[in-house]
Amino acid sequence: MGAKCRVTGVAEKRFLRASHIKPWRDCDNFERLDGANGLMLSPHVDALFDQELMTFSDRGQILLSKNLDQEVLRLWSISKPVVSSEFSAAQSAYLAIHRDRTGAEGLIAL
Repeated sequence: MGAKCRVTGVAEKRFLRASHIKPWRDCDNFERLDGANGLMLSPHVDALFDQELMTFSDRGQILLSKNLDQEVLRLWSISKPVVSSEFSAAQSAYLAIHRDRTGAEGLIAL
């Protein structure tokens, strides 16, 4: 399976962004280059992910910050992940960090 956005299913590389799960600014040199610290996302999904308004469970479910205006999801037609496979153990470790930054106690499953 080629790279595609987990939320939209878009596989055209021109319309995808490689997003670090643990932000670049907080990574050491190994983490910056670690393939497990990355996701391919559509630009609008990447914006939500980078601003810590959206994250993922280890099983691939979308988790939303309580600070995200639900109207944004409606207007962008985001309702469930197209690719709902589980993340690898290495990606799950990075996602745990991202969920903490997103505010794990206030996350809402989509």
